Amino acid sequence: MRMGLAANAIHHDHDDAALFRWLRACEHGIRQLNLSLHAVGRTYAAIARVGYLEEYPGLLRYPYGHEGGLMKLVAEVVGMHEPQRTLDGAIYLINPVDPSSTFPEAVALKRQCVIHQKPFISTVASARDWIEMERIHAGLTADPGADDLHALESQTIAMIAHDAMKPQMMAYAADHFDVLARFARRVATGTTGQQLNELAWSRGWPQDKAWVDRYQSGPMGGDAQIADLVLERRCQRAIFFEDPHVARQHEADIQLLERAVTTVTDETVCMTSPRVAARWADAVRKRVHP
Repeated sequence: MRMGLAANAIHHDHDDAALFRWLRACEHGIRQLNLSLHAVGRTYAAIARVGYLEEYPGLLRYPYGHEGGLMKLVAEVVGMHEPQRTLDGAIYLINPVDPSSTFPEAVALKRQCVIHQKPFISTVASARDWIEMERIHAGLTADPGADDLHALESQTIAMIAHDAMKPQMMAYAADHFDVLARFARRVATGTTGQQLNELAWSRGWPQDKAWVDRYQSGPMGGDAQIADLVLERRCQRAIFFEDPHVARQHEADIQLLERAVTTVTDETVCMTSPRVAARWADAVRKRVHP
C-alpha cells in the first residue's frame, strides 16, 4: 500500500507533536504492513530529524509544499499511469486554524480521496485506527495498544450524510447494523437520524425507544451541535458520507464539524466514504472473531 503523508507545522515542531505520537504508536505496524509513506518535504525532514522509521525504505521524500509536494499527492490519489505513482489514500494531519489547511491543494486532496473512495486521514486517532484496521485485514494479531479505539461499548458514534449520500448511509447501516449497535450511543442530524431510527425499528428495536439521538438538520445547525459533542470529548467516532459534487448551502457548518474533529486529533476518528467505513466495520468483526 502507498499513502501520501503530510502534517502541518504544529504537528511536528516538538518531540511530542501529533506526527510523532502517531509514529510512536504505529511504527511497528507500519513496518509490518510494509507501508510506503510518500511524505512531503517538511514532514519527511521532521521524521528524519527525530529518528523515526530509520533506514526504512518505504519512507519516500516528496518536494516541499511550496514546491508542489501536496499537489503531487493530489494527482497521485487520482492515479497516474505508472502504478508506483498511484496512492491508496492520504494521511494529512491538519492544524484547523492554519490557513494552509484551506489552500486549494489541501481541499483538493480531501475531495479526491472522497471521490475515489480512498481513506483521507486527518487526525492522530484516525491514523492509529487505520493502521490497526489494515493490520487486522492482513491477518496480524490485534495490537493491545489499539484496544481503546475498539471499546465501542463506551463510545458515541455520529452518522452524518448529505442528501445524495443518504441511501448509501442507510445501506451501510443495514449491512453493519451489528457493529453500529455495539456503540453506547449513536447520534445523527435530522433526516438521517429519522431514517436510521426507522431502519432500527424494522429490525426489532423497541418502537418507543430511539436507536439514534437526533439533532437538528444540517442547515438548521445539527452539524454545529455534533461538533460541540466532539469538542467536549463526548463523541469518539464520526462517519461522514460527503457528496463532493454539489454546492453545500451550509458549508460553514460542515467545516465547523470537520475542524472540531481535527481539533481533538487524539480523541476522534473520522471516516468519509462508504468503502472505508465498510472496511473498518469488517475489521471490527475480525478483531473480535479472528
